[in-house]
Amino acid sequence: MNIPFDIVKGKGHIIFSPPQSAADVDQVKEFIPEESVPYVGEALKRLRNEVVGNEGVVLGFVGAPFTLSSYVIEGVSSKNFTHIKILGFSQPKVLHALLQKFTTSMITYIRYQADSGAQAVQIFDSWATELSPVDFEELSLPYLKQIVEAVKQTHPNLPLILYASGSGGLLKRLARNGVDVVSLDLTVDMAEGRDRLGRDIAVQGNVDPGVLFGSKEFITRRIQDTVEKSGREKHILNLRHGIKVGTPEENVAHFFEVAQGIRY
Repeated sequence: MNIPFDIVKGKGHIIFSPPQSAADVDQVKEFIPEESVPYVGEALKRLRNEVVGNEGVVLGFVGAPFTLSSYVIEGVSSKNFTHIKILGFSQPKVLHALLQKFTTSMITYIRYQADSGAQAVQIFDSWATELSPVDFEELSLPYLKQIVEAVKQTHPNLPLILYASGSGGLLKRLARNGVDVVSLDLTVDMAEGRDRLGRDIAVQGNVDPGVLFGSKEFITRRIQDTVEKSGREKHILNLRHGIKVGTPEENVAHFFEVAQGIRY
């Protein structure tokens, strides 16, 4: 998208020239996945051909506009997200222009992934919870709604999942954008999350990845507790944000064995 960057060992991403003005945002180009990431489409096609019947689901994923904008405007990994808030509160038109570019591009990217073989797509708004509720409704929610509405027009049967880390305070708002599934992180009790979201929307989550360092009996109990609290319907069992480095592989296998063996 004409945003030069690098990934530096020990530091993470570095954006060389974070956009700070309307002129900078004008230089950001629309994302064309066929040109920029053709290998993603090829990988999805290969995976889809290898997955037989209902043995598995090919899952695609994209970043949400606010989270992508946070990475770009902060320039490096951030704990305070000062720069994007400075831009958003002092030059809101500039930030909204960037958010719109990412929104249009992610609509294209989700459609591309679906057409390439993804059977569901998860949207990661990892940094949306750095916003207050009123700012979330201004800087994230409208763009998430726009993505969902546009994708559903062309791919009405494609399930869309939304995940935001540390989302307890925004939970009900996360469900107001039309997604099919809200993914809960470990800060939300599954039963309480269900009560707050209602039964019309599916949930995903939310076993702590650290549980996989425990005994197999402990892992089993935590899985059963999560499933029981989910209400036994419209629930995708998974870990929080992924598997931690150093997790015993046999415990990962046990997680899958227990999960796939559950019967209602």
